[in-house]
Amino acid sequence: MAEINLLDTYPKENRDVEGRFKQITKEHHKIARQFGEEFFEGDRLVGYGGYIYDGRWASVVKRFRDHYGLTSESSVLDIGCAKGFMLHDFQRIIPGIKVAGIDISAYAIANAKESVKAFARVGNAKELPFPDKSFDLVVSITTLHNLPIKECKQAIREVQRVSRKHAFITLDSWRNEYECERMIKWNLTALTYMSVEDWKKLFTEVGYTGDYYWFIP
Repeated sequence: MAEINLLDTYPKENRDVEGRFKQITKEHHKIARQFGEEFFEGDRLVGYGGYIYDGRWASVVKRFRDHYGLTSESSVLDIGCAKGFMLHDFQRIIPGIKVAGIDISAYAIANAKESVKAFARVGNAKELPFPDKSFDLVVSITTLHNLPIKECKQAIREVQRVSRKHAFITLDSWRNEYECERMIKWNLTALTYMSVEDWKKLFTEVGYTGDYYWFIP
């Protein structure tokens, strides 16, 4: 288990935390938590503000490939795969690799890239529809914290269960009071978010031995 930033090549955004906080209402949270069309294609206050493929996951896939030694013989599961953009880049960058994706959003799966539609399905991370030790690498980027604490723990156990080699997850977190305040103001969908140290305690509690990093706005 290691804290490692494998998303360091992902494009960084300049987030107007204070500006958005002044506009967000309970209704925005409610719409976002539905993870439907508005979350992906609607206003930035309820989600992505337009979720389109632009190749930005390619550099991250290369980081995963090099760090975990992935080859055409490997298999990867993306939990919270949305429209399958990262899965598509796995296929493109590592031809022959076996991919699978799962997402809570029926809208996202219905609108996934054609190249990965056959490998993506609607489902909940707390109960993964795969046998034990099914994948060489299990990835979940800013997804598991969208579950309430009990189900979040269950989902992390599921990540551990279906991985036969490696796992990498990122979660909403903070290291100090300033980052905590920004997280509370920025959060739109997460139901479980806590300090870095508390997440590490949770990992020990549930028996998670994979790698991890944080989303800190």
